[in-house]
Amino acid sequence: MSLHPFILFLNLGGGEVVVILFVIILLFGGKGIPGIARTLGKGIREFKDASNSIQRDIRESTGSLTEQVNEHIQEVKKEIEKE
Repeated sequence: MSLHPFILFLNLGGGEVVVILFVIILLFGGKGIPGIARTLGKGIREFKDASNSIQRDIRESTGSLTEQVNEHIQEVKKEIEKE
């Protein structure tokens, strides 16, 4: 049986997970849980989108720098070959 990595991270056993789920059901009711899960899913999706956007921006900004470095390397190689 494979447990979710987050549950393994918290080092929770089966009994603890059942108690936590029971408390959540008591606090929010059966009808509130899908809304909470939906909101949590949207938040995680927005976080992933933001981190992907930041990664893309970093790649784009360093792309021109990489090209410039490669051009300088080629120039140095040409200078070395001339000698």
